[in-house]
Amino acid sequence: MTARRAFFYGSALGALLSVASPSIARAQRRPDLAAFDRYVAKAARDWQVPGLAIAIVKDDSLVFAKGYGVIELGKPAPVNEHTRFAIGSTTKAMTSAALAMLVDEGKLQWDERVIDILPELQLYDSYATHELRVRDLLTHRTGLPDTDLLWSIPQNKLSMEEMMRRLRYVKPESSFRSNWDYQNVVYAIAGVIVEKLSGMPWQRFIQTRLWDPIGMHESIPLVSELQGQPNVAVPHALVNDTVRRVPIRTTDAIAPAGSVWSSVSDMSKWMRFVLDSGRVGTKQLIKPSTFAELLAPQIRAPMEEYPALELARPHFFSYALGWFVQDYNGETVWMHTGSIDGMCAIIGLEPGKKIGVYVLENLDHAELRHALMYKVFDMYAATAKNPPRDWSADLKALFAAQRQTRVSRRSAAASTPQPVPASLPLERYAGTYTDSTFGTVSVTLTNGALEARYGNWNIGALSHATFDRFRSVARDSLEGETLLTFVPDGDGHVRAVQIFGESFSRDNAGSGQ
Repeated sequence: MTARRAFFYGSALGALLSVASPSIARAQRRPDLAAFDRYVAKAARDWQVPGLAIAIVKDDSLVFAKGYGVIELGKPAPVNEHTRFAIGSTTKAMTSAALAMLVDEGKLQWDERVIDILPELQLYDSYATHELRVRDLLTHRTGLPDTDLLWSIPQNKLSMEEMMRRLRYVKPESSFRSNWDYQNVVYAIAGVIVEKLSGMPWQRFIQTRLWDPIGMHESIPLVSELQGQPNVAVPHALVNDTVRRVPIRTTDAIAPAGSVWSSVSDMSKWMRFVLDSGRVGTKQLIKPSTFAELLAPQIRAPMEEYPALELARPHFFSYALGWFVQDYNGETVWMHTGSIDGMCAIIGLEPGKKIGVYVLENLDHAELRHALMYKVFDMYAATAKNPPRDWSADLKALFAAQRQTRVSRRSAAASTPQPVPASLPLERYAGTYTDSTFGTVSVTLTNGALEARYGNWNIGALSHATFDRFRSVARDSLEGETLLTFVPDGDGHVRAVQIFGESFSRDNAGSGQ
């Protein structure tokens, strides 16, 4: 991939270094941005990333912004610092900032009960329903498991109101406020609160109250607004060891949790806003005390969330209001990733040094993002007593080792005897299977073959795998191969089907139908 034009803002890099005081110049390693440019270009090739953009801010200045590679594999259009990518869950910090503005206006309190604002919200546990606070929405500590299946199938379009209604059927997997369990649907409720208290939709609020004052004019709040926009990256994923284009998955149903598309040019302005504690120039958009609450750790997050932490080895890893908070080499780090089909992002800030890095990639879960974040932090390390680490190579080796372990386990599992025939005649699997939260799976027998639908999504024909497991014949471009595992009732019939990790009970189970 060809390296693209770099942009250096403010005065020239040499001038910046020449005016630094001698004491600072001696104490702080001078970042070699030209070497870093070469490093990123090589790393992007090593990780097979079609297109990547990165921005670095330091002391309220954008010092580096550049694009690498292409918008779409096989086409010449280059990525630059203005190319829009999906920023995924780094959207969450914008939603919490919107709520902070409402706190400043006296319209909201962080520990206000959600049912006092949205009385229609009801959770499975009555205590959690009564005690759920706004703060809980933003910290993933409701105890509810992942419910992304409510919105992740594009054909099944559920409104936010309907998803909220169905949360009452979701059994918690941990006690209220005891564990950190990532929950996009619950987080998106914060956007409903923004609209309820401000009188304007979430997307309009962040546009007019945040982006316009900050000067972010390349950001797009909803996937539905991408149509016709220029300079938009195309998502890619590794399919059977080959990088291929994949469709854009809409996240508009949970927009406040992850629907924004933006450029590193715009996100550099966002980083400067955050590093300046919610201020743009002389204008304070969020009061300092309110802003401090956004980054105050609230709950311990699991180190297993990011394999890169095995190498970074922080002493603590916590979650604030839409931000992870950790330490690295004695510095506090505010960070978050964003991932949606074929796209990924990372924001990393060292507030003590006023350093920020933002990376966007058009390859699914390209963990080069973590390597580049730590590489930037190392470039600005106080001393050069330790040799620079090759984060790209080290992290790539870590993921390769983990991948090899998974392959070995699959190989061991594949060494079992030949597939076992289905335990029941095909017609016994046909039926309607329902879950109160996630809806209906319909299985029919047509011309001697099983076919399946999940809501409005046609899974299509099924082929037998082994035992009572079947797989989709056609590979869906978003979902890949879909597996359905039927659960016999021990009496010659089927009582449930499992799909996407969820269990759907058969209607009229045990009736012989």
